[in-house]
Parts: sequence; structure tokens; C-alpha cells
Amino acid sequence: MIQYSIRRIVAAIPVIFGVLLLVFILARVIPGDPCRAILGEKATQEACEDFNRRKGLDQPLPVQFVYYIRDLAQGDLGDSLRFGRPVTEILEERLPLTVELSITALTIALIIGIPAGILAATRRNSVADVTTMVGANIGVSMPVFWLGLMLAFLFAVLLKDTPLSLPPSGRLSAGVIPIPFYEVFGWEVPESGPISFIVTFISNMFILNSILTLDGEVFTDAVRHLILPAIALATIPMAILARMSRSSMLEVLGQDYVRTARAKGLKQNKVVMKHAWRNALLPVVTIAGLQLGLILSGAVLTETIFGLAGVGRAVFEGITSRDFPIIQGFVLVIAIGYVAINLFVDLSYSFLDPRIRLD
Repeated sequence: MIQYSIRRIVAAIPVIFGVLLLVFILARVIPGDPCRAILGEKATQEACEDFNRRKGLDQPLPVQFVYYIRDLAQGDLGDSLRFGRPVTEILEERLPLTVELSITALTIALIIGIPAGILAATRRNSVADVTTMVGANIGVSMPVFWLGLMLAFLFAVLLKDTPLSLPPSGRLSAGVIPIPFYEVFGWEVPESGPISFIVTFISNMFILNSILTLDGEVFTDAVRHLILPAIALATIPMAILARMSRSSMLEVLGQDYVRTARAKGLKQNKVVMKHAWRNALLPVVTIAGLQLGLILSGAVLTETIFGLAGVGRAVFEGITSRDFPIIQGFVLVIAIGYVAINLFVDLSYSFLDPRIRLD
């Protein structure tokens, strides 16, 4: 398994390199001038020439790409053209929210989608089956931006001043300030380096940080702010997982070993849980991994609608302001996330089905 993992990681290097090259080119062919996008439309030619010289944008594109790869090999993602800060610092601030939102959305999709699909398969052509499939079709068809706006309108406007009211935007309410767990524990954290990045990353995941510090106020407030965007982001994956679980379970329920188990007199629940569901999970796991990757890369609309400062919104702001280092750095993180997710899914096959061996 270790050799298989190493081979997969090595094979992913050309893919990531290709993504970097493609994003590098596309970011620069987008209409617009980074100088005027950042300094304003009235920036003089002399100011733009000085801006391009300071940022290295006056060099030919091949030279810029070589410099970028050289810096990237040293762990330097560059500095944001807009904020003048290292991209890694912005990642420390923005990525934890997207990871938290993505995990929450996928958890909702798994908890609801897979059981709904299994229920529909075991009660084929029943009211539960028809209701589940109609709901799944509606869920797949609803645009995220429309659903997000409708959820915000329902829970923040129509249900305002009721127990069901939820905040329509932001990550925490005004006055709610989380204390990093390392300060609570009295740990000394270096100002820079991998340890500093990891510790800061964890502390910026407000739900996880509040659990570590046993801060109930921050936990409750962070969860309430995450409910609406997580539901909006989870709807399409939930519908896809429900449909995939149903079709996969129907296929497995028609196998000979399932009919044999029924012929032995086993109850339906035992047939499903002991003999069918684990084999039916293999294609579902693949789809779930792909959906997590799509959630990571598709959080742009959700984070923009709900005013969340995550990776998706950072990429959107980077595109509108022609902030090339932000676009390249955050897309690189998304690409690496895709590779890691696919590797994890492949490794999980041997656990779900012992007949599968990874050579």
C-alpha cells in the first residue's frame, strides 16, 4: 500500500504542474490590467510601469513562470498584488473556513443522502422511493446561488425573532471573539514555519478551536453561522449521493448471494446491513470523494452569497482584482486537495472490500 501511495503521488506531480501552467496562462489572458484593477482606473502610465516592475510583471511570461516555479519549490507562494502580504498568510486565514464548511456540507450530504438512497432501494416503487427521487431531482436542479438566497431570506427575514432564526452572513456575531487554543493552553508558538502554520490553521477553524478550548459560546455561534451555507453547499452532493446509493443498492440486492441470504430466512434489515450495504458503498465512496473535491472548488458562490471569507471568495476577489499570486496559490491548494482526496478514496477500497488489493 505504501508503494502504491508513492506511485500515485509521483504520478500526480505532472497533473499538478499542468494545472499550475494552465492557471498561470489563463490568469494572464483574462481581460484587464492588474495595475489599474488595484491602483484604480486613473493610475498613470508611469505608476503602472513602476507597479509592474516592483511586482515582476514586466518580465516575459516564460520568465515569470520559471521564477514562480523556483519560488514554489522553496515553499514560497509569492505575495498578493492587492494586499502586499504573503499568500501563505492569507491561506492561514481563509483556508480553515473553507475546510470547515466543506466538511460540514459533506457530512450533511452523507448523513442524509446515503440513508435516503438505501431506504429508496429497499422500498422500491413505494412512496418513500418516489419521494426520495423527486427530492433528489429537485436538489440537483437548484442553483446554489438561488438556494442560498432563498435560505437567507427564509431564516433571516421571514423567521426573524423566532427560535428558528439563523444569521444570513458572516462567520461570527459581533462581540464573539474566539481565543486560540494555544493561548488557552499557554503554549509558545514560533512566529513562522510549518508548526506556526499548522497551529494557526487549527485555531482559525473556529468550531474545532472552540471544542479544544471548551468555549460553548463560540461553538454555538460558529455552528449557527455555518448551518445555512453548509445546507446550500450540501444540497447537490446530497441529491447525487442519494441517487447513486439507490442505484448501487438495487444492483447489489439483485446479486445471488443476497437472494441466498434471503432464502436462508434472514430478515430484511440483516440482509441489507450485513450482506448488501458494504458492497454497495464502493461506488458511493468514489462519488463522495469527487463531491468533496467539487465542494472545495465550488464554494465560490456559497462564500460570496453568505459573506464568508474563505478560499472560494478569495479566488473570486483575486480574479476580479487580477491578483495572480492569490489565484495561483489557492488553485494549487484545491488541486492538491483533489489529489489527496482521490488517493484516500482509492486506499479505502481495500478496507471496504478485502478482495481488492492495491499493488
